[in-house]
Amino acid sequence: MGLLQTTTAFQYYNKTKLFQGSEGSEVNSIPRCKFTFPDGFLYKPKTISDFTVKLNNQVQGADNYTFSTANGKVSITFVKKTVDYINSDLSSSVTIASADVITISLHNDVVGNYRYVSLKDLVSNFMVGYVGDGKLVNSVKRSEVLFHAKRILQEFNYDINRTEKIQEIEIPPSLSIPMPQDYVNYVRLSWFDNGGVEHIIYPSRLTSKPSQSILQDSDYEYLFTDESLLTGEPRISENFKDFDLHNVSGSLNSNDYFYNQTYHTDRVANTGLRYGLEPEVSQHNGVFVIDELNGKISFSSDLKDRSITFKYLSDGLATDDEMKIHKFAEDGMYKSLVFNILSTRAGVPEFVINRYRKERKAAMRNAKIRLSNFKSSEIAQVMRGKSKQIKH
Repeated sequence: MGLLQTTTAFQYYNKTKLFQGSEGSEVNSIPRCKFTFPDGFLYKPKTISDFTVKLNNQVQGADNYTFSTANGKVSITFVKKTVDYINSDLSSSVTIASADVITISLHNDVVGNYRYVSLKDLVSNFMVGYVGDGKLVNSVKRSEVLFHAKRILQEFNYDINRTEKIQEIEIPPSLSIPMPQDYVNYVRLSWFDNGGVEHIIYPSRLTSKPSQSILQDSDYEYLFTDESLLTGEPRISENFKDFDLHNVSGSLNSNDYFYNQTYHTDRVANTGLRYGLEPEVSQHNGVFVIDELNGKISFSSDLKDRSITFKYLSDGLATDDEMKIHKFAEDGMYKSLVFNILSTRAGVPEFVINRYRKERKAAMRNAKIRLSNFKSSEIAQVMRGKSKQIKH
């Protein structure tokens, strides 16, 4: 929420909107058919699948109404069903009486946003508090402030806030998934079992994902057409799909007839074998390879049809709703905006720019400390499992 707005407890927790039939407006000569969400309603649906509509406690099918987000207004309009005399479809039309009650219920809770300030509110607050006669910035266009705010938000999400998202995905037969729209870097990939327990998937150094395969003739000379190099699909990815990782790790099936008789004997008697463990191959969780150029992540064949969790860092600029700033970092955003705006203007004294550079650095450091979220009880819980004793 912005500093200039307040939210009541009812607005925060309520995700159901009631309309009386008399509140509806007329559309195409049909009275009381359009119902628009008020500006004070906190959680407005974005798509028609986000909510359920009831008319006098009777659930309405999606063919009974239309959904609109035109001009920033979210509205639902009841429509008359067409009567098809040829197919004897005599379904009655949807009519709204003044005493009817329309209930619109959102499917998902989206509480917890009070900790954040939207980018739109932050820019509005900055224009009120920092721009004008006698203030730090005499005049600046709102579009310029928005540009700097988005750029600063990216840096905050990289270094301070570290916006981490989690996707649940099923690995297709192609063994590749696309990178998310706002992907910056991965944090961890894991597959999860029937109990919901995650098993880490390790990155692989055993193979790679070429961006192209160069076509050659029988003499291994490169092939061209119209002075352009001919390329094809790389074969290495197809070969890796059918590869058994156990051939690399040296794993043996414990049900093998020769396992108990020869494995331990060979391990002691023979020299020159590999000693120590390589996490990349000494596990049964599979591996993944990142194709940076084509924006894909590929997996080993043993992960086919498995469900995975994909944790990654986002730059926070995917959608308008995601462009928000934690209140712990709000002051850092304002200081950064002042510095970025003044440093790009001609005629501003260097000592003024240096002053706000120092203020920006201090505010960002405070934000980083606040968002680190260290809790002594959690640290003690982790350290109890370590060999060194500590007092707590």
